[in-house]
Amino acid sequence: MQVINIAPTTGKKPAGLVVVLHGWGANAQDLATVVPFLNLPDYQFVLPDAPFNHPQVAGGKAWYDFQKNNQGYYESKQLLNDWLQSLEKETSIPLSKTILSGFSQGAAMTLDVGLHLPLAGLVALSGYLHPITESPISHISPILLVHGRQDSVVPLIAAQKARDSLLTMGAKVQYQEFDMGHEIRPEVIALIRTFIVAQQKVS
Repeated sequence: MQVINIAPTTGKKPAGLVVVLHGWGANAQDLATVVPFLNLPDYQFVLPDAPFNHPQVAGGKAWYDFQKNNQGYYESKQLLNDWLQSLEKETSIPLSKTILSGFSQGAAMTLDVGLHLPLAGLVALSGYLHPITESPISHISPILLVHGRQDSVVPLIAAQKARDSLLTMGAKVQYQEFDMGHEIRPEVIALIRTFIVAQQKVS
């Protein structure tokens, strides 16, 4: 997978790893611009490009094509799962100190793959939950779900359904709605930072 790797700016050993998955039609560079605003200088960030080219957006990537019966979904799921498990050897940072996060389609992939890995936490922004076809691990990582009440791309009800389904599974879910559209605002970035720091203290 093509990735953007952002090392800690402190020059010290990383306190943890944050993986960031972009949305439909974007790419890794799209969310790399958000990283400095998180103010987590002791963390390493890894932002992969999705494996498929977007059918309409030049330079855009996709985890799968929902316009073609979710073409590529299973391939992306397996690729992402294998890649995440290989990161521990590559970075020397265990999954127990790794946060998996994503926006929109990337948030859906975060929840899908992350429910089956012993990660420090999951962050799903403006996303949704794929139908669960296999049982999650016995101990689901803590989850932060954030959504905009005016989101015209992924309806708010999708996030509410995801929250309810995850709670039914026994997950520890922090859920927050904001008066915004399909976007990441400063107040969301502050919430993400607080969540990540909290998981670091737990682990």
